Amino acid sequence: NFVNFRLYLNFTVLRVNMTEIRNDIKKNRLSEKEYSENFGEIHPPFNKHEALVEGDRCYYCYDAPCIDACPTGINIPLFIRQITSGNPEGAAKTIFDENILGGMSARVCPTETLCQEACVRNTGEDRPVKIGLLQRYATDTLMEAKEHPYKREKTNGKRIAIVGGGPAGLSCAHRLAMKGYSITIFDSKKKLGGLNEYGIAAYKSLENFAERETKFVLSIGGIEHKLNSTLGKDITLEELQNDYDAVFLGLGLSGVNHLRLEGENSEAIDDAVNYIEDLRQSQNLADLPVGRKVVVIGGGMTAIDMAVQIKKLGSEEVTIVYRRGQKDMSASIEEQQNAQNNGVLIRHWSKPSKLLINEKTVNGVEFEYTENKNGKLVATGEKFSIKADMVFRAIGQTFESSIDNLPKLENGRILVDNNYKTTVSGIWAGGDCVKDGEDLTVSAVEAGKIAANSIHNELVS
Repeated sequence: NFVNFRLYLNFTVLRVNMTEIRNDIKKNRLSEKEYSENFGEIHPPFNKHEALVEGDRCYYCYDAPCIDACPTGINIPLFIRQITSGNPEGAAKTIFDENILGGMSARVCPTETLCQEACVRNTGEDRPVKIGLLQRYATDTLMEAKEHPYKREKTNGKRIAIVGGGPAGLSCAHRLAMKGYSITIFDSKKKLGGLNEYGIAAYKSLENFAERETKFVLSIGGIEHKLNSTLGKDITLEELQNDYDAVFLGLGLSGVNHLRLEGENSEAIDDAVNYIEDLRQSQNLADLPVGRKVVVIGGGMTAIDMAVQIKKLGSEEVTIVYRRGQKDMSASIEEQQNAQNNGVLIRHWSKPSKLLINEKTVNGVEFEYTENKNGKLVATGEKFSIKADMVFRAIGQTFESSIDNLPKLENGRILVDNNYKTTVSGIWAGGDCVKDGEDLTVSAVEAGKIAANSIHNELVS
């Protein structure tokens, strides 16, 4: 009887604990001051003195490797020299010549694996020049002047349709508008900006910067936009081809990968991109539901951003679980360290095998250890569980390919040539939606820029 009583007691305690976990998703976990502090600047911007001091560290290399490492080819030594000579507006112009979204890129670009990693001062005895913060100093200075650095050429009578108002679409639109084209951007959301507006961690883009930068881009003139317009639903490719001289597709990735586990439709299991979008558009962070124990499945930047932000929202235990090792994670080492510094636990070599569901809510996730065997990821058969009251998928996004009359696809994305021209005459595409597209703002900007030049060259030939 004593044994039975102990079994009953243990079962009762377990049941109570599971109920506590299941029901411990609530709002308003922190004070107003804590929300403000947690979502403040992760890297405070340079003031004038700091920018001059850091700029003086640059060697102004003649064959600067940082330029080659920049996806948009910004002349980095030149803009740094312009800063140190007291001309930050000129430095910003040098940046915007190659990357019109240079302000956001300075905030979110993984400079530690691009230009700063290539910096000749990046040695064991020294540190690289802080190129990202210098770029932010220059671009912010010019944008605060509220005068667009470019003048639109006389209208040439040609019209271009751009589907998708994210980094690729905005970049393409701006460059073509400069050349006198009349642009119409169609976007399925309520705001333009794409990933910059909806997908970037809130602590990286403060004070509605994405929206302010979009307005800066549009202020050149000649660009109109139609929101809540979805390709395949509200507009068709055939209509755009008939009504416009050229079409650019910057569709991004609207689909998400699933775990393919039973119970995945539980209310407490969601896509990280959905939650981040809600967070970015929230007028009051206290209104967001936050679990006490949270599991994020994935190894990319979305997983990191999701985990860090929900920890900053008041979750007590946040665990990222990734199926491979640390070096295999697409999130940079610096971003991984930032997550760990914020109290996020990262576990490797584990894949989800079962969702621990009670009715419509989740109590945790069962994982199976994995290993690399002869170059292939295999499961070991050994399992463990992590308790959770919220679980987020962050295992990659997919291209929505069911739209009628899309250009040729390869590996599930639009096939393009080196000029981002598709297999269909008059249609270009760029950004995440194209084959080999990189999940980087700067790469999308470069794609839009190259496509715009290609469109112009073809229409004037």
